[in-house]
Amino acid sequence: MDIINKYFPNLTPTQSGQFERLGSLYPEWNEKINVISRKDISNLYEHHILHSLSIARFITPEPETTFLDMGTGGGFPGIPLAIMWPHCRFHLIDRVGKKLKVAKAISDEIGLSNVTIQHGDIGECRNRYDFVVSRAVMKIGELIPLIRKNISTVSKNSFPNGLLCLKGGDLSAELGVVREPMIEVPLSDYFTEEFFQTKELIYVDL
Repeated sequence: MDIINKYFPNLTPTQSGQFERLGSLYPEWNEKINVISRKDISNLYEHHILHSLSIARFITPEPETTFLDMGTGGGFPGIPLAIMWPHCRFHLIDRVGKKLKVAKAISDEIGLSNVTIQHGDIGECRNRYDFVVSRAVMKIGELIPLIRKNISTVSKNSFPNGLLCLKGGDLSAELGVVREPMIEVPLSDYFTEEFFQTKELIYVDL
């Protein structure tokens, strides 16, 4: 939890309490349903929660901005972002029902009223959102055609509506096929920990 306070020192008491609860809820659920590698659960705050919150260093959304978390798994990046932005709405979708069970249980337990859950394929989601967020689900060139239909045509934020994707490793080949306007941000610009040296945030204007 200290690492969250380090980079986000102005959390409300409610937000601090919710982030604190994640530190016990995810390990408890992970014993029953594996949503985070058991070797990595001890790095929950740095590798999963803070990683998700890198999106909150890139953009500050207007109230009522809507987000679709595509391939959310156990709730990343959607749940940390929903805590950070209680004035925005988040729809979490995944094809793996047991992982969504964890995301829903944790969301309910910490009292998130701005989160909805859908078990299914992205093709079954027809609603439109301001932004789609995703954490290493698939290659961006393959993801864009799937989620383009879900991007609202009316923008209200400083960045036009589009895709916010968290990725790692050498992305040169993957990003080389993307034709849409794009911003590539090394997460080492935001965080000093070694884990973030090879991680990036990719914004695509759709």
